[in-house]
Amino acid sequence: MPSRTTPARAAKKAASPSPHDVEPAPVVLLTGSEDHLADRALTALLTRLRERDPSFERTDVAAAGYQKGQLATWTSPSLFDEQSLVLVDGVDAATDAFVEDVLEYLTAPAEHVVLVLRHRGGNRARKVLDAGRAAPGAVEVPCQPLKRDQEKVDLLLGDARRARRRIDVEAARALVAALGGDLGELSAGLDQLLNDTEGTVTEADVHRYHSGRREATGFEVADAAIAGDVGRALALVRHAEATGVPSVVVVAALASRLRQLAKVAATRGRGADVARDLGMAPWLVDKVRREVQGMSAERMAEAILAVAAADHAVKGGGQDGAFALERAVQATAAARER
Repeated sequence: MPSRTTPARAAKKAASPSPHDVEPAPVVLLTGSEDHLADRALTALLTRLRERDPSFERTDVAAAGYQKGQLATWTSPSLFDEQSLVLVDGVDAATDAFVEDVLEYLTAPAEHVVLVLRHRGGNRARKVLDAGRAAPGAVEVPCQPLKRDQEKVDLLLGDARRARRRIDVEAARALVAALGGDLGELSAGLDQLLNDTEGTVTEADVHRYHSGRREATGFEVADAAIAGDVGRALALVRHAEATGVPSVVVVAALASRLRQLAKVAATRGRGADVARDLGMAPWLVDKVRREVQGMSAERMAEAILAVAAADHAVKGGGQDGAFALERAVQATAAARER
């Protein structure tokens, strides 16, 4: 006798598509707090819907302000039964009325509707996620933050491939180091490089287009200070101030780099093992280990305290934030033994 697969069991077996590969389905769950990945999934979904029916109807609503009975209106058939998409944002902040209505709807989703449920996390409306996963034909697209640098590098490499271009791994790493962890900024930075260069994007291209950005965000300040080049570091601090960069951004870059140094300095073992334990890319662990060599542990502790004091000052806790920032830069540079 053939086994019978329930909708819930089928939903668990189905592979989750990437944000770029999602296809229209009766129910699409976008789960996780990374809005950039959710936006990618929605863009892919809209592109495929337009290919099928350029005149499809789109409705955007917020679950937090939902009133009883509205879902039935949004999902009711049109005169000519055209395809429609209903995007419900903030399901994690939904009203009880929405939860009640959508749980009933999910038992038999309408064929002509693509219902997109955006849930950023938390326990609110978890029943909706469970019911959505069990709904016939449902698709879930995980939109969790990318915490590891290697994941961000892989994202850039994949974006370049989809654009039928190539970016060197070293260039992708440099772009992550320059722009930080915001996926939207990383994608925009790669788009700029792809538009303004030809052939393979190299590390030199990244430095040419984003060296000013690294100065503006404080990465150049931190790098110069950790290298012991106090003159260059102070010059970059003053350049950042002159161009309107908030001091808090520069302090944050210094604090981030010092945390990396302290974490790696406290570890032993192979780079790959340390990278896994700390959630860092192996190449970054190797780089930080080289930086730690020749640094005084006592002076590094003094630098951390100075940066903490600067953080307090630039956020309004001190009278002269600019002076506190320069002291933090000097203390960081002094940690490298001569």
